[in-house]
Amino acid sequence: MRTISAISTPHGVGAVSMIRLSGDDAIEIAERVFRPVGGKPLSHHSARQSVYGVFHDGDGDFDDGLATVFVAPNSYTGENVVELMCHGGVLGTRRLLAATFRAGATPAAAGEYTKRAFINGKLSLSQAEAVGALIEAKTDACLGVGIRQLGGALTKKINLCFEKLLRLTSSVYAYIDYPEEDMTDMSADELKAELGTLKATLAALKDSYRYGKAISEGVSCAIVGCPNVGKSSVLNMLIGEERAIVTPIAGTTRDVVTETVRLGDILLRLSDTAGIREGGGEIERIGIERSIKSLEGAELVLAVFDGSKKQSDADGEVIRHIEEKGKTALTVGLINKSDKGRGFTYDTPFPQITLSAKTGEGMEELKKAVGALYASTEDLGMGETVINARQYSAVCRALSAVENALFALESGFTQDVAGFDMEEAMGALAELDGRSVSEEIVNDIFSRFCVGK
Repeated sequence: MRTISAISTPHGVGAVSMIRLSGDDAIEIAERVFRPVGGKPLSHHSARQSVYGVFHDGDGDFDDGLATVFVAPNSYTGENVVELMCHGGVLGTRRLLAATFRAGATPAAAGEYTKRAFINGKLSLSQAEAVGALIEAKTDACLGVGIRQLGGALTKKINLCFEKLLRLTSSVYAYIDYPEEDMTDMSADELKAELGTLKATLAALKDSYRYGKAISEGVSCAIVGCPNVGKSSVLNMLIGEERAIVTPIAGTTRDVVTETVRLGDILLRLSDTAGIREGGGEIERIGIERSIKSLEGAELVLAVFDGSKKQSDADGEVIRHIEEKGKTALTVGLINKSDKGRGFTYDTPFPQITLSAKTGEGMEELKKAVGALYASTEDLGMGETVINARQYSAVCRALSAVENALFALESGFTQDVAGFDMEEAMGALAELDGRSVSEEIVNDIFSRFCVGK
């Protein structure tokens, strides 16, 4: 396989930069651009030992630094790997990279190092995706899930499900091939019990995506309420700066203002919407329509009310819109302006907290309330959390197939009928973890990685 080379540290000025080579000729190419101090060839040094020396090209020496050799299969990619560490200047880094190309390496594609690690059996597909999650993590919770998945937590859970399905399917095949001999070692009732347990495990994995998505990709959150209740102030409080215009004039926000913020473990894609009310001009009417549309697509709703005033008919309209759009279970009510000291209560079908967007009072309660809506399932560990749409789709297909198999058995059909659905479930799990996955899917996953990883 061709030897690839790329910069594996962020571009720009820094203390050090690293060029990574991977492939059959990685060590030989490195020896053409790196001369160890003392004269002993790089290939004669011990593996995983950092060697000090000088980098050079056709125009002479241009930097000094370190080289570390990893001999296949004991490397990140499973191939011969050499990591060249030079000073972190842009010019020197680019010159060293160019020198490796002239010495025989070819430019690495996006994510090619991790792709090779997957192809060479060093990582499962879910572990490879965890590498991307670690790099892109915007919350501590996502970082925690990523490191556990890189360690194989999700892979082990999927393997257990796959192996159980394999054992059950083998029993079914024995029944199909030798119906008169009764070669199966499992009765229909035992098979149903095993499938029931498997169904519960897959259902928990499916449910974990709600939390996984919230900490990795974020959830769309609409801030709604009547005009002048403090929606924009709530937005500014959450992002920590005055992103939205705040005035005592009702209807200041005419369009949807969006921002992404972290609230505790949860990543929120916030939308501050125009106040929902009757009347107003044409521009304001369009803004209100967009507010209602934003409410329809929201995965979380922060409904803001003015706690310094009694609940009005207009507040009731906001609550009605939330109920009509089916968002009651996804809504947290914010009784704002507690700093004014009045504290009227509101009649809402969803939980509410008292806060002051002006002083920040109630922020911790808001974190807890939102966190409770997206809490991770107690049946699974942190690393056994589904974190992206591809994994979620595969788990859903596996769960559906197991449910179909269970339904077939409970409806009185013979085990061979359930066997087809069990095979389908195995196929979905095999795709999830890369046992059997199309080249197109693999290429799509790694194309999202940066060059050098």
